This record gives sequence, C-alpha cells and structure tokens, in this order.
Amino acid sequence: MSKFLRGWVILWTVFRYGLDEMVLTNFRHPSVAFVVRVLTFGRNLSAPRGVRLREALEHLGPIFIKFGQVLSTRRDLLPPDIAHELAFLQDRVPPFDSQMAVDIIEKEFGKPLAQIFTTFERTPVASASIAQVHFATLTDKHGQHHEVAVKVLRPGMLKVIEKDLALMHMMANWLEKLSSDGKRLKPREVVGEFDMYLHDELDLMREAANAAQLRRNMEGLDLVLIPEIFWDFCHTRVMVMQRMKGVPISQVELLREQGVDLPRLARDGVTIFFTQVFRDGFFHGDMHPGNILVSTDPRSFGRYISLDFGIVGSLTDFDKEYLAQNFMAFFRRDYKRIAELHVESGWVPANTRVAELEAAIRTVCEPYFDRPLKEISLGFVLMRLFQTSRRFQVEIQPQLVLLQKTLLNIEGLGRQLDPELDLWSTAKPFLEKWMVDQVGPKRLWAELRNEAPRYAQIFPALPRLVKDFLEQGSRDKDLDLKRLIAEQKRTNKLLQTLIYGAIGVIVGVLVLQLYLRFAFFA
Repeated sequence: MSKFLRGWVILWTVFRYGLDEMVLTNFRHPSVAFVVRVLTFGRNLSAPRGVRLREALEHLGPIFIKFGQVLSTRRDLLPPDIAHELAFLQDRVPPFDSQMAVDIIEKEFGKPLAQIFTTFERTPVASASIAQVHFATLTDKHGQHHEVAVKVLRPGMLKVIEKDLALMHMMANWLEKLSSDGKRLKPREVVGEFDMYLHDELDLMREAANAAQLRRNMEGLDLVLIPEIFWDFCHTRVMVMQRMKGVPISQVELLREQGVDLPRLARDGVTIFFTQVFRDGFFHGDMHPGNILVSTDPRSFGRYISLDFGIVGSLTDFDKEYLAQNFMAFFRRDYKRIAELHVESGWVPANTRVAELEAAIRTVCEPYFDRPLKEISLGFVLMRLFQTSRRFQVEIQPQLVLLQKTLLNIEGLGRQLDPELDLWSTAKPFLEKWMVDQVGPKRLWAELRNEAPRYAQIFPALPRLVKDFLEQGSRDKDLDLKRLIAEQKRTNKLLQTLIYGAIGVIVGVLVLQLYLRFAFFA
C-alpha cells in the first residue's frame, strides 16, 4: 500500500510540474491531456523546463535531490539548459533528530556516547540527503586529543532508497517505451548508475577509504589539505575525520579581505585537479564550492581544504592517454586526430566514416580559435564533443563524463576567483610531462622495475636448468654436437642484437623526447 501511495505522489508531482510535457512528446492522446489538466488544476508552467524539473525533484525529497545531482553529471545525455539547472541542486534537507544520530553512533560502537567522545555537539553543522555532520572531540589510544567531525547516515536510508529506486527503475522502463526522447536519454542506464552511486554512499567506510587515498596522494603537493581519517572510530554508518577550519571558497570578498591571493588560488585549484588526473588517475569527483574551504590558519594559509569524498573518479592509463592526446590535438586544430582517437578507442561503431566525424568535430571546435586561449573552456569543449559524438553512437565512458563535469566545476570556480585565468597555460606542463613520461627513459625503467619480481624468480633457477640440460646431454649420446654449437652461436648473436637494440631504443627515446618537447609544446 505504501509503495502505491508513493507511486501516486511521484506521478502527481510529474504532472504538477509539467514533466509529462517534457518527456512524453510522442504520447499526446486528448483524453490523457484532459485527465492531467483535471488532476493538476491551476498548475503554472511558465517557468523554464529545467527550473520545473529541479523544483519537482526538490519536492519529492532527499533521494530524488541526490538523483538530480548525479543526473547533472551526465551532460552527454541531457540538453544544456536542463543540465545547467540541475547543477544548482543543493542538499537543502532538514536535519534529523540528534537523538537518532546518537542512537546510531552508540549502536555502531556498542557503547555509550560518553565513552566514545570527550564532547559531542548535538546540533548538526551540516545536513544532506544521505547524512549529517556533528562536531566532537575525542582522545585516541595514544592519549592525544583531537577535534573531529562525525558524519552519521540518516536512519532507515536503505529501506527508503530501495522503494524509491524500484519506482525509478519502473518509470525509466515506461519512459523508454513511451517516448523516443526517452530512448535517446537512456533512462535505465542513468537510473542504474545512480543505484550504484547511492549504494556506495551508504557505506561510509568506502568514503573514508577514498579520503585516505586522496590524502596520501596529495601529501607532497602542499596545495590542499584533506582531513585525516580516524579508522578506530569508523563504521559503515559512522565516519570520524579531522575537523577542518576555513572559509568557504564561495565567499570571495571575505577571502580577499583576509589577504588570500585569489589568482594564485585559482591556479592552485587547476594544478590540484590536473595532478590528480594525469599523475594519480584518481580525482575528487564532486568539487563544487560547497565542498571546498580555504585555510586561514597561518601554518597553511591560502591552501585548499577538500571535503566530502563520496564520489571520486579513477582513470586508467588508456583514459589518460585519450584525454591528453585529445587536448593536444584540439590546440593544434588536428581534428582528424581527434576523430581517429574516437575510432581507436573502440567507442565508435566500426563503420563510422572518419571524415564525417572529423567534419563534425571541426564544427564544434573551430569557433573557439577566434578567442584568446584564456577564454577557452576545456570542460565545455569536452561536453560539446560528447554531445556531437552522440550523433555517431559513441559509447561515452562514465569516468570521462564525471571528469568533464568536475573540470567544468574547476573552471567556473577558477574564473570566479580570477577572471584572467588561462587554464591552458596551467594544464600544459602536465600534458607535456605525461607525454614525455610515456616515451622517455622513466617509462622504460618503470617497466623494467615492474618485471623485476619475475626476473628474480628465474635467475636463481638458472644453475639448476643448466645442470638438467647437461645431464640430459650426457644421457643422450646421439646428441648432435654441431647443432648445439650452432644454437649457441645463434643465442650469442641474439643477445648481441638485444644489447645493441636496447642501446638504440634508449637513444631513440631520448631523441623522441626532445622532438615532443619542441614539436608539441614550443
């Protein structure tokens, strides 16, 4: 019964905000239109469709707000006006009762709150659709005192989301059957992706692991602070981390008053992002202003502070090569190379004509070259490429879409801090270093080092293999000695060839490295 009522509320909301007219473009039966008008008497559809969709999701509650946030990352599937509006969705969710938070903490730890924390602020400092945060202090096993932030999952979330997700899957199936636009937007794929994200976020141990990995990766950069995780105090529904103090990055005037170098802060943000992408292949996937503070502590003044690690992206070496070569080809206006990269990646059907794809990409990219480089949005270029690729049935990889969304966030934030930010001049060193590392001596040495464990297993066995070979030779009186000598000569010749070849490869790599440096990045 409750599922039926929830379904009715969702259906009424769809009609109330005119979402039926947005998606059911091929289902205009007069009787249906009449029923909708009766059920939603007095509805006002004067607001833009993106605004109405955002308001409908806010009306439906926390799970649908979170769905809108995840949906906003799929700019390859959505019209620009809707994707832009959904990006404004915030977790404007009232906090749940603090006593319920305390009950969850005590159940997870199996002891009273007073035995866990020295102090605990019952009034939450932040409340979102999945969890809320309380400040506290604790004493660790070494007797040291720490100020911490305690993140607690909303009670009963799993039961709630399972019901709403079941309805979302049902509506996605209906949408694909009733609307040609629905088929293009791949609603079942989007809901399935949201299902995965949401279940991941319900395990705070996973978020804690993401934070720990990012903190480890960023230790030597001295540009960003990531809270320490207190593993002895972390559970599936409770995560305890270092309390971070700073000014929200959106408060630009306050940062300026406190003496923060805003142009440098903008450049540092781009540096952090490209370091995570091209060096580590592991990046914070939700870097909107609500998740970023700026430190005003004298010991770390002007550094970024990252928060909320529920969504992270990871890239393979193949992904990084695809991105780096796309960016470089774009700035060389080599549209044919961009088209070839799509084909080589296997994301485009085998029968795609490269010349047609090249022409489409040229149409997207060429207008940008009438502008200064500092005005070019790499994130927007990627988004337009993804949208153009849809014509050619390209299967866009989710990790690249998440990266593109994050890049748009970084660009928007950077240019809010410094309107003169030249993103390319900041990104260029990372692309240059990445390309050199792929073909330089460092890559060769890294490959040899990776193979070292295998060599270590083979070398100790060589004497035994030689002994077995000699014993076998003594037993076989008919062994052709001439053939053995010939084999030895061939082996010696092969070894000499390998040695000379290795020397030639190293020399060639050094020459190629110099060529790349001057040809691509002069």
